[in-house]
Amino acid sequence: MNEPYSTEPVTKMDEVFPQHTNSYNTLFGGRLLSIMDTAAGMVSSKFAHREFVTISIDALKFKRPAFQGDLIETTAKVVHTSTHTAGVHVIARRLNRSEWEREEICEGFFFMVAIDSQMRPIPIPQFSPSTEEEEKLWKRAEDARNAMKRSD
Repeated sequence: MNEPYSTEPVTKMDEVFPQHTNSYNTLFGGRLLSIMDTAAGMVSSKFAHREFVTISIDALKFKRPAFQGDLIETTAKVVHTSTHTAGVHVIARRLNRSEWEREEICEGFFFMVAIDSQMRPIPIPQFSPSTEEEEKLWKRAEDARNAMKRSD
């Protein structure tokens, strides 16, 4: 199990329904966090063919709101690994149905740990950056992970 099963990103679509919005008709931040976390879990499982749980989330940057009726396109990609952990870069974009143009609304890193049936960490395949962009994301994820470890 040295090689990942897949290094391709996962993209999922969600719709912003009235029950997902606040009094300003904008998407709850917690709902967006849940959508992004789900995408991180999906891409981690695709990468390693394992079950994963979220161990930590780097500070998310909420850039713009999404509104009731918008579609949320969430793309997640494994960009960093350690023995048991997948570092996933997740970007969420809103799509307005009348123009179908993408606008980034949030991005950040999710750290997912592979677990066995007893909820114990298990090893995963390792990711090796092969492009300049992948190397930049690897470094950003590593910096975020190290900062979180220092704050323990």
